[in-house]
Amino acid sequence: MLHATDGSFEKLVLESPVPVLVDFWAEWCGPCRALAPTIAELAREVGERARVVKVDVERARQVAGEYGIRSIPTVALFSGGEVKDVLIGLQSKEKLARLLERA
Repeated sequence: MLHATDGSFEKLVLESPVPVLVDFWAEWCGPCRALAPTIAELAREVGERARVVKVDVERARQVAGEYGIRSIPTVALFSGGEVKDVLIGLQSKEKLARLLERA
């Protein structure tokens, strides 16, 4: 699993040759902490077929603002440098896996 900042987001997410599941989160967010083990497990399972990237909205305010992140956790699927789908709130592993399958 990778961690993106304002400076690394473009390279890690937008320029990725594979689909990217981006978890927008913050340390103080209870639902984000509850989702973290699911995101980590999914990252291990997808291997090199996709990337899983975490973006701390407190440290990457520019990226969070650019993508209109107003509620966290927000999980967005990027493919070809574009947002393909977004899920807001605590999600099941199955729902996140289906999101990745669409890419």
